[in-house]
Amino acid sequence: MSLPHAILTALLEKPSSGLELTRRFDKSIGYFWSATHQQIYRELGRLEQAGHIRALPAPVPVRGQRKEYEVLPAGRAELGDWVARSEDPKPMRSALLLRMRAAAMVGATGLGPELERHLALHREQLAEYLAIEAKDFPAERRSTEPDRLRHLVLRGGIDLERFWVEWLTGALVELDREE
Repeated sequence: MSLPHAILTALLEKPSSGLELTRRFDKSIGYFWSATHQQIYRELGRLEQAGHIRALPAPVPVRGQRKEYEVLPAGRAELGDWVARSEDPKPMRSALLLRMRAAAMVGATGLGPELERHLALHREQLAEYLAIEAKDFPAERRSTEPDRLRHLVLRGGIDLERFWVEWLTGALVELDREE
């Protein structure tokens, strides 16, 4: 449901080809809404058919040349409508939490190393987000509403990673506790 809106957002930020969108997803929107190369291309076709985007005319027509897309007024309106809609939070799905619940029934053998691996991954992601914040969002560059909103999204990611680091650290302590 939200992939077309993620693509519209990315294209409003900067008209792009499908390949450029895929690369940009990996560096920004993909941190919180992932999509494969195939999903992005499929959705670009749907958005173009719906009249929400168009391929920019090529300066010189060449067969096989990549298309660069821009958002049309109908796409901007759709995105604005979507932003204004209410949507209930979705239940969180976590294989790790399910694995821990299963361990309560069959034993926690091998669970510690997996928790440690997740802790390391969350620490790495937190460090990456903090580096992005330092580079792209110093206090003086948060003066416009778009910059403040983008920074709030990043802060949400930072806060989630901090939660997971703290929670996993406590879970490992609890797992190692002798009864």
